[in-house]
Amino acid sequence: MNHFEARAGELHCEDVPLRRIAQQVGTPVYVYSTATLSRHFTVFQGAFAPRAVEVAYAVKANSNLSVLATLARLGAGADTVSQGEILRALKAGVPVGKVVFSGAGKTRAELAFALAAGVGQINVESEPELDALIQIARELGVQPAMAIRVNPDVGAGGHAKISTGKAENKFGVSLGEAVRLYARAAGSGAVRPVALACHVGSQITDLQPLEDAYRTLRVLTEQLRGQGIPVAKLDLGGGLGVPYFNQPAPPPPSALAEAVNRVFEGFDIALTFEPGRVIAANAGVLVSEVIHVHHRPEGRRFLVLDAAMNDLIRPAMYDAYHDIRPVTAAAPDAPLLPYDVVGPICETGDTFTRGRLLPELKARDLVAFMSAGAYGAVMSSEYNTRPLVPEVLVNGAQFAVVRPRPTYEEMLGREPLAPWLELDGASP
Repeated sequence: MNHFEARAGELHCEDVPLRRIAQQVGTPVYVYSTATLSRHFTVFQGAFAPRAVEVAYAVKANSNLSVLATLARLGAGADTVSQGEILRALKAGVPVGKVVFSGAGKTRAELAFALAAGVGQINVESEPELDALIQIARELGVQPAMAIRVNPDVGAGGHAKISTGKAENKFGVSLGEAVRLYARAAGSGAVRPVALACHVGSQITDLQPLEDAYRTLRVLTEQLRGQGIPVAKLDLGGGLGVPYFNQPAPPPPSALAEAVNRVFEGFDIALTFEPGRVIAANAGVLVSEVIHVHHRPEGRRFLVLDAAMNDLIRPAMYDAYHDIRPVTAAAPDAPLLPYDVVGPICETGDTFTRGRLLPELKARDLVAFMSAGAYGAVMSSEYNTRPLVPEVLVNGAQFAVVRPRPTYEEMLGREPLAPWLELDGASP
């Protein structure tokens, strides 16, 4: 469920017309719904009741500070993959003890920062990383809680680029290494191994790979406990898919909870989840204005928008589908026309979709890319020296710009000329 609905023929976010936001903020613009973020988090966490689970929101899905603060006030922790994401989570009000630090390539500086900050858990993904963590912990005189991330050799996810649990993927340690490294960490005296972790992919619509991975973690836990090595918790990652409108609805959190209960019924273990997309995707849209419609004599029809691949790269990178809706609804009997929906970037890859059937559109009309709240703004860039898209958060009948669009002066001001290229005080 999301809170983007047509009222009197105009698409709204909660109680705010998207057209009003576009008029005041300009386009393209990302718009997020507080009600949707809150509902998705609450439904996900509540699906496991009466089992109490920790939910560490995957910051990489949407790292806007106001989005993070909204979730933090609901009790969310944060799954982070960089020092910058840790800083974002802390600034947004996530308690440091609820911060998980993941990632296959943590630098020594990032590990030292995480230990000094006191994050709640560090997910170790290789033996060299364990070596570094032990050394840094001894140097700092701290004993951090950590997990070993296991690669269960289970493939899952909506695209090869977001499948993370196969043996050929860079993430985690092999099954053969997991028990040995966990035992080694336990015997080091420098770190406190408290959990095993896994994450097998994103946009998962079939729960069987998740259930297989969970069973693998249970077996490993039993092996370690059989050696007298405690395992207090399992970090089961995220990955649950969301409906992108062109496919059957994926399993809901309640179905995931049923799978968890099948695997862990009667098993004494605490559980953590790291959902991202399932919380944020359908809580956001990207609103764009039509620049013009380019008709080719042979019949091709290009809908040229002011949004581009640098604003929403998912279609170019992942062949991703986004439902596209006119902000002003067409008449129910309006004919549908095939459009190639493109942006102004000087690349053929700047194509959102081809042959999409839409009502007739013209210059200055507004359209909304649905399900754009995850991996939209966070993956945007200033390619072609295009300003980053502003982000807006709606709460009922009010809205606020929570990341402004930079000016060209601000963009260029970040790049000082090399001293030998100074223009002798003259303006270019």
